[in-house]
Parts: sequence; C-alpha cells; structure tokens
Amino acid sequence: MGKKFAKLNYYEMLDIKPDVPSFEVRNAYNAAIQMYQTDSLPSYSFFSPEERKEILACLEKAYLTLINEKRREDYDNGLIELGILDEAARKPGTKKSVNIFNVNRVQVRPDATKSASASLRAKVLENSLVREVISQEAISGSDLQKIRNELAVPLENIALETRIRINYLHAIEGDDSQTFPAAIFLKGFIKAYLKCLCLEPAEEICTKYLNHLASLEKKT
Repeated sequence: MGKKFAKLNYYEMLDIKPDVPSFEVRNAYNAAIQMYQTDSLPSYSFFSPEERKEILACLEKAYLTLINEKRREDYDNGLIELGILDEAARKPGTKKSVNIFNVNRVQVRPDATKSASASLRAKVLENSLVREVISQEAISGSDLQKIRNELAVPLENIALETRIRINYLHAIEGDDSQTFPAAIFLKGFIKAYLKCLCLEPAEEICTKYLNHLASLEKKT
C-alpha cells in the first residue's frame, strides 16, 4: 500500500482536521468507505482485495473512536503525548473540512457506461495526437489535459464516474502538487483518470506522470 494505511493517524485516515465536529467525522467516514467499495474505480485501480479489506477495517476503527466523545478525547491525549497533535489543534474551529471524495455521486447505468467506453476506446486508437502524447518519455498534467480535450471528455464526467472531487482532477492536470491529496491516494486517482479516458497501458502512463512530478519537485 505504499505508506501503510494503518500507520496514518485516525484524522489522516479520514482526511479531516482534529477540530471537526462529530457530523463531519460521520460524513468523512461515509465518503471514505464509498471510496473503498468494490465498484470504486480509484480503489479497484490501486488496491488489492486484501489491502482494501485492511483499509476498511482501519476506517471503521477510526470512525468508532472519533465519533465517541470519550474515546476521541483519550485518543487525542495520546497524540498530544506523542507530539503528533498540538493541544490547540483539537479545539473547535470554524474552518470546514473538505473530503477528497465526492459523496454526492449520481448513479450511472452500467450499459450506458460500457457503450461510451467502447466508443472512446476506438477514438483513442484512431487518434494520432493521443498516441503521440502517450508515447512520450515524460507526460505532464497539461499533456493529459490535451488528450482529454482532444477526446472531448468533460472533467465533470470523470469526477462523476470516479467519485473524485473535481478540484483534485484540476490539480492532476495542473501539476499542482500542493493541492494533491495524501500520497496514498494519488496513484489511484491518476489511474482512475486514465481509465476514464481509456488510456492504456495505464500503469506505464501513470509512472511517466509521477516521474514528471518528481522531476518538478527536484527543481524547486
């Protein structure tokens, strides 16, 4: 799983701040478990069934701890003693946390998705610009955006199919590493994006993109 999910603290697992109220803990948990269901494209792209099972167990443990006031207080005290959490950080704040997953997903009919994918796959194979970009040694976010525009696939469609919030999809196309979610999700998000565009081999293209990001970080 790259960095072991179990090594994240409970707030990192649910991608929330330590000062969020209980209802946001619940919302974050509901969003996260949707991400790791078997029909979730990012989850299917990146995690094995065993890893997904382990992650779901971790999420449930995090939720049951943080949703209970006494357990959450004890857990926070433990983080403070370890120097992981600042005492002031757990006081109620006004900033609203934003989950990385889009929970308001509209269900798409499988037959409609299958038909659209077949048409898109044919378009990819026939398009010389797409094949040229894919064959490059390095692939940037702007390259991915160029392909998506060439294939006439709205970013909103990808957000709808993958459940990934559109601001993260914009970050992928903009090489905006500051906006990216936790690294453990990034590869799955990129591969889900590629699969929505029927770009193959997804693993190889994903690696080219990640190498491009790494080269940008070395320059800063």
